[in-house]
Amino acid sequence: MRTAQPGLLQTVLAPIVFGVAVILLWQGLVTGLAIKAFILPAPFAIGAEFAGNLNNVAGGMTVTGRNSLIGLVIGAVLGIALAIVAALARLLDEMAAPIVAALSVVPIVALAPVLYTMFGAGAETARQLVAALAVFVPVYFNTLKGLRQVRPVHRDLMRAYAVTSWQATRAVTLPTALPFVFTGLRIASSLAVISALIAEYFGGPVGGLGKSITSAASSSNYGLAWAYVLGSIILGLAFYCAALIVEKLVTRRSGG
Repeated sequence: MRTAQPGLLQTVLAPIVFGVAVILLWQGLVTGLAIKAFILPAPFAIGAEFAGNLNNVAGGMTVTGRNSLIGLVIGAVLGIALAIVAALARLLDEMAAPIVAALSVVPIVALAPVLYTMFGAGAETARQLVAALAVFVPVYFNTLKGLRQVRPVHRDLMRAYAVTSWQATRAVTLPTALPFVFTGLRIASSLAVISALIAEYFGGPVGGLGKSITSAASSSNYGLAWAYVLGSIILGLAFYCAALIVEKLVTRRSGG
């Protein structure tokens, strides 16, 4: 029990204390230097706007969160599946590598309007596909790296037992790659939210945090715009923490 206490203080209490100190310093600087709201609103003003428009912020978080979750699932499934196939077939790996590398540098600014034209400005499909693309790349590369971590002695043992490639992948390769897969998912969980939010800036249905930020800023309601930014931060942290919790549960179960 004593050994667990310092860990709890370091992981929970220290970040809270640091965050409160930053907020107080921020408030003091904005007030003392009379910084205009269009440059940087005070955190207390942002908090007041967040509390006063909680339903609207929550509605935007729901729309962006749903698109991010759909994109996360699609991108993760495709990334893991293609990485497994690429690890089994060297030719496919060599063919897919430049394509995935090209996908990693596709700008959302250019992609989102094209997808809105393809699927319609009234559909959420474009935002979900943008999030899926952002998720796919890190999940694919991390999974593929993990699949290549199997030691030669383990591969030789599988050959000695005359198992098939899929049986060896399921029994040895996938468990070894699991930490790498979850590293990719943790990275991708935040990218899904960011990508879906950015895609909302370039059209699509009214709704979501990105549209709300744009609307509030265009009407010079900077406190409200930052309240929506706070909602996006909370949403991103929620996705990251959910991915971390799933990783802990799966790792504990597989280790047991």
